[in-house]
Amino acid sequence: MKLVLQSVDEETDRISVFRFAATDGSALPGYEPGAHVDVDLGPAGIRSYSLIDWPQSSATLDVAVQREENGQGGSKAMHELAVGQEVSASSPKNDFPLADNPGFSLLLAGGIGITPLISMATRLQRQGQPFELHYSARTASRMGFAESLKTAFGETVMFYFDDAEPIDLTALLRAQPGGTDVYICGPKGMIDAARSAASVAGIPEGSVHVELFTSPEPQAGDTSFEVEVHETGQVVTVGPGQTIIEALEEVGLDVMYDCQRGDCGICQTDVISGDPDHRDVVLSDAEKASGKVMQICVSRAKSARLVLDL
Repeated sequence: MKLVLQSVDEETDRISVFRFAATDGSALPGYEPGAHVDVDLGPAGIRSYSLIDWPQSSATLDVAVQREENGQGGSKAMHELAVGQEVSASSPKNDFPLADNPGFSLLLAGGIGITPLISMATRLQRQGQPFELHYSARTASRMGFAESLKTAFGETVMFYFDDAEPIDLTALLRAQPGGTDVYICGPKGMIDAARSAASVAGIPEGSVHVELFTSPEPQAGDTSFEVEVHETGQVVTVGPGQTIIEALEEVGLDVMYDCQRGDCGICQTDVISGDPDHRDVVLSDAEKASGKVMQICVSRAKSARLVLDL
């Protein structure tokens, strides 16, 4: 899509809402809650942003971006866009959809991960489906959309602050009625903690849906390892600050992927041999323990070589 930036609204000192319209004035494609678009930000690369749909929707595509001073450059590039500037973007994609026949829905947001859950809350409210939205931020000053959420959804929204009254995920998940679908979006630490609490509470893995809102950063101690393509025997070295996908593309190999955050599952690959270092939020604990599959956009190797069915 060819889009033009129509307006920018400052939500907090770090979060801004960017409102895009079609450059030719045509109607924009519809989308389901949880959808995102990939925006081409030139030298900063292509970045994915969740679409926001409030009860008072408009004929634009709205995304919220938190400026990260120590990030990979995408958020800075977005915040440097000027009103009237044109960008290219994908049509809406959805790796984080609502269940087809929702019963009770528990929406859990951490920080800027609130954005796709706004659209989910909007849809559930319109359908008359029961839900609660629990939203956690480090401090009140870092929390975006608090007043808008209160106005739109009233007492179905609960707020938590790490520096005051942090969220008790164990108690919250234990209190959920049978048949609850849980939707979690935020940083990896929160997702991991919430999934663990859901498991303890007896909520089936298939009822827990996640989206990671930040790309995993390289970890201290990461070292090079080799990936062998099972079909051809070709061996590719993956550097400490490099993903498997980046290393494969560097030597001209074409692989399928989308989010590059480890939460959509599109790049899932069978492991023939070797020991994966799992860093995704898609695979279940059992799948990770089996060592038979991995997400090659973020995960690495504990062994010197991985043989993959690419």
